[in-house]
Amino acid sequence: MRDSVPVLSFSALLAPQDPGAFKNTLSSESVSFYHSVITFGDTISGAISKQLCLISYLEIIMEDLAAKKCVPCNSKDLQAMTKERANDLLLKVAGWNLVNEIGILKLNCSWKVKSFTKGLELFKLVGNVAEAEGHHPDLHLVGWNNITIEIWTHAMGGLTENDFILAARINGLNLHHLLRKKAAA
Repeated sequence: MRDSVPVLSFSALLAPQDPGAFKNTLSSESVSFYHSVITFGDTISGAISKQLCLISYLEIIMEDLAAKKCVPCNSKDLQAMTKERANDLLLKVAGWNLVNEIGILKLNCSWKVKSFTKGLELFKLVGNVAEAEGHHPDLHLVGWNNITIEIWTHAMGGLTENDFILAARINGLNLHHLLRKKAAA
């Protein structure tokens, strides 16, 4: 077992005094590790019910960002997040990168499209999602087929959960018909 992964008491998992306390003790790496333990069918203390309890807590921790809605940027609850929190959420949006641009944290993702017009189609799909969420990314089409999308909450001067929600929604789009096929190695 890795040193960075906290050792958990199953009695604490079965009847935690404060479920939020359990959530706060796990880093994203730990959650991934524990999920792997369950996924590969390892038994801990030989108790299936204890494993199911652990899985339930992991499901709570690994909430589905794509199922959430963006909140208005003028909401009192919306705040720019720390780099640590951003790194935790980054694990939930495959393919996206965290960048620090002159002290402002942003998400970005790049694709190569089949043609210039396919790039415009990709922008249209992303634009529809952005409009529905009321949260708008920076869209870049460079050359004829290089797409980059940057997401950050301009009003907050950094990243908020809205940015990760939008990235998760974009990941849910069917873009395969617009993208170039990777060259065989």
